[in-house]
Amino acid sequence: MDFALTSEHELIREMAYKFGRQEVLPGIQERDREAKSDRKMLDKMGEAGILSVSIPQQYGGSGTDYISLGLVCEELERADTSARVVMSVHSGLHSLTLLQWGTEEQKRRWLPKLASGERIGAFGLTEPNAGSDAVNIKTTARKDGDSYVLNGEKTWISLADYADQFLVVTRLASAGDRANYAAFIVDRNLPGFHSKPIHGKLGVRAGNTGQIFFDDVRVGADCLIGDEGDGFKIAMSALDHGRYTVASGAVGIVVACLDACDAYATQRKVQGEEIGKKQLVQQMIANMVAGRDIGRLLYYQVGWMKNVGLRHTREVSMAKWQNCANAFKAANDAVEIHGAYGYCDEFPVERYLRNSRGAIIYEGTHEIHTLVQAEYELGYRADKPLKRTLPIWNDSSR
Repeated sequence: MDFALTSEHELIREMAYKFGRQEVLPGIQERDREAKSDRKMLDKMGEAGILSVSIPQQYGGSGTDYISLGLVCEELERADTSARVVMSVHSGLHSLTLLQWGTEEQKRRWLPKLASGERIGAFGLTEPNAGSDAVNIKTTARKDGDSYVLNGEKTWISLADYADQFLVVTRLASAGDRANYAAFIVDRNLPGFHSKPIHGKLGVRAGNTGQIFFDDVRVGADCLIGDEGDGFKIAMSALDHGRYTVASGAVGIVVACLDACDAYATQRKVQGEEIGKKQLVQQMIANMVAGRDIGRLLYYQVGWMKNVGLRHTREVSMAKWQNCANAFKAANDAVEIHGAYGYCDEFPVERYLRNSRGAIIYEGTHEIHTLVQAEYELGYRADKPLKRTLPIWNDSSR
């Protein structure tokens, strides 16, 4: 197990860092203040090759490994969470899940356009009454000849108004009271589909979030991902991918807090002395450093496990749980270090605080991950082999 980054990793990190500085940061204060998302950002990410990360070259991707995906997420969230969310939804929840569960025809049909950014993908699991209780989803799919008819709604869907296609998890209407689920790729242009934005969010204001609705939306059987009955397993494996991107992105918030606090603490003086010399300020800075370094080790481990084809549900849960908690603590301390200035948007730390709070909820709440870790330790939970896994990454696979 070698966690040393390769020269290719360093180039990818530098590319993502420059993209964040040149394309995400300019105007982010205004977009966040006005709660305006930038659709053109998705096109720029496609043109830069960011959306092709971790997709095999045979499907139009860059062929880079899964640690590369984590590095990109860290650097994008260092600029703003709204940019990392694109990677979580489009790349993690949608593209990697399609790569894992799609047929060869489905992968060749959709992945090249997703990798180039010609098409944007999103994910639909959460519903008004089914968040952590995902088995309670009510959206149904009814078999009708060679197609399925979908009815229901999903909420808190990132890129709801921008995505061209959605990986949607439904309950099979024919299952009756039995828990039987299926997953579909649904095109937004199909009759009966519509979306609307959610306004008034605490954080990630520069990102698009909304609801999607299905009113007798008919999809072909060739849009069924996996088999009937695989839907819940597909959803859970999708969350493993999404949690990896959230965990690595959370490290980016910690790094952003250090960027801001290092500069402020060495310039701000109280009674003629830099506040960085105060022990309590140093304690907060030291905790951020620990969160950054431990967080990287946690997501590097998961990236390595993905590279070699190991199931990583427990490990990615741990990384998401701890890294998001550390990001929120780092942002809260960053506001403290900045004092009154941290309470307004003249400095970016208040945005980091608002953005970091959401990650403790989405992709599994703090409480859910606490229970997951305890259940693994107590032997109440154990992983079963998945029917389909991601391609193992190695140099020859490129």
